[in-house]
Amino acid sequence: MNRLSRRGLMAGTVGAGLIAGSVRAEPDPHSQSDRTLTRIAFGSCAKSDKPQPIWDAVLAARPDLFIFLGDNVYLDTRDPAVMRRKYAELAAQPGFQRLKASGIPILATWDDHDFGENDAGADYPMKEESRRQFLDFFGAPADSPRRTRDGIYTAHVFGPPGRRVQIILPDLRWNRTPLLSLELGDQGYEAWVRKRAEAGEPTPGPYARNPDMTATQLGETQWRWLEEQLSVPADVRVLGSSLQVLADFAGWEGWINFAHDHQRLIAAIRDRKADGLICLSGDTHYGEISRLDVNTPYPLWDITSSGLTEVWPVTPPNALRVGDVFRDQNFGLLTVGWGGEGPTVLAEIRDVNGRVRLEQAIRVGDLAVG
Repeated sequence: MNRLSRRGLMAGTVGAGLIAGSVRAEPDPHSQSDRTLTRIAFGSCAKSDKPQPIWDAVLAARPDLFIFLGDNVYLDTRDPAVMRRKYAELAAQPGFQRLKASGIPILATWDDHDFGENDAGADYPMKEESRRQFLDFFGAPADSPRRTRDGIYTAHVFGPPGRRVQIILPDLRWNRTPLLSLELGDQGYEAWVRKRAEAGEPTPGPYARNPDMTATQLGETQWRWLEEQLSVPADVRVLGSSLQVLADFAGWEGWINFAHDHQRLIAAIRDRKADGLICLSGDTHYGEISRLDVNTPYPLWDITSSGLTEVWPVTPPNALRVGDVFRDQNFGLLTVGWGGEGPTVLAEIRDVNGRVRLEQAIRVGDLAVG
């Protein structure tokens, strides 16, 4: 079992308003666990009112950690009572209950549907309430900085020197500036989106790449935090993004739609000499693996797993895709090999029966800033 600070354990068990069935306290980001991670499972996009048989396969993989990458529930509301009901539905899922009972540590970030509304960003008016319920459910300590700063972003380090794994979970919703419509362009669009958001109406896609250098998903405060995290010593880094980091299709949501964020991330990896970084992502309702090795400090990989319940039969183009797309319920698994001359990572997308559907072997030594 992962060692948690006494403060984190106590905070996860006290305090008004905790959701019945919520998970135990998350690992304290201010302390480092000495537990070595070898198997990291991850997934996204789970509707709480649908059967979730995928958890049997997740548990059979015997992960040391599970990461929720967003759309962990589909709130799609501004009503706090509906939010509570959706989290209670997830807590009542038999597979999720077995995950909790297993003692496997859980980390989580959110995407639009558990932030509150489809494709929502900074203008979503219920984000404080949504944050409170999210962090209560996932066991964030009462004094966690995630409860008071500009978003729920967090980072954790596991393992001793030579086997250190850093998990970085940004928040792509709290500060996100308006999206640009591919059809309407930017003329008057920001005001129009804000008006629709105030009325609780969805923002229509498809979306265009935003060339505005001030447009952002993270916001400046979070950017400074992320750049500091990329300087933390680690042997393997995992950036758990709710949206795809590399896929080059500018149609639905993704890092590619925010030109400045996309380039700033690549520059930060280079400038901070953040070796060994692998991206995980969700959102898409299909699984795929992407690779970018042009104008990057080293080959960047993005392992997309989606969804735990949700499946989308349409496959958008992605020039960076490696291999096939898997269009069925799935979860992801990273297996870290610590022996030999240096660490290796086997990235897999597995189906509801635990069968490997996509895989990619990665030598961490190849992920080094030259």
